[in-house]
Amino acid sequence: MIRIAIIDDHEIVRRGISAVLSKDAGLTVVGEAADGQEALRIIRKTRPDVALVDVRLPGISGIELCYHIQRESPQTQVLILTAYLDDNVVRECIRAGAGGFVLKDVAGADLLQSIRELVQGRSPMDSRATRMMMQWMQSGSQAQTQPRLTLRDIDILRLIAKGLTNREIGQRLGLSENTIKSYIQELYQKLDAHSRIEVVMRATKGGIL
Repeated sequence: MIRIAIIDDHEIVRRGISAVLSKDAGLTVVGEAADGQEALRIIRKTRPDVALVDVRLPGISGIELCYHIQRESPQTQVLILTAYLDDNVVRECIRAGAGGFVLKDVAGADLLQSIRELVQGRSPMDSRATRMMMQWMQSGSQAQTQPRLTLRDIDILRLIAKGLTNREIGQRLGLSENTIKSYIQELYQKLDAHSRIEVVMRATKGGIL
């Protein structure tokens, strides 16, 4: 059972999302919040697998909330679900540790799929947000100094970029899932990244991939 918290300041939106999620027997909503402070209280109490977070929240913004969740409940994956699309916002959400970015005009079935992909270790992204990130990566110059990566690091980066889960990467490389998790955490540190999306972005922008 995938446990989900819904964070949005509009009650009707929360109800609509909850109704979509209720159609899947493998998902359950463990809490709802209308602002960042309430969201943190619910997340500390319930430790959900996934938090669906809107960017624009009263008080603590959705981006700030991502940072808090990453520190206080690192096992909770954040899926940004918003009507607001801007390249700076997309980059900041990913920088803050969001695992995926989906717009509110997403079809119900696609939202359910995005949640499952996130839990499986993939990084669901709306195609429009993906195009923004690609333009950003192509517009920048390569970094002057590159981190020292091993051949194993690069192998894992390439498999992450292909969308493979930790388990699938482990199977490809003959390593345990926990070993792959450790490698990925080290990659985050080497590339100053906070999520799978960001680590691939930084590797691509730096000319590593």
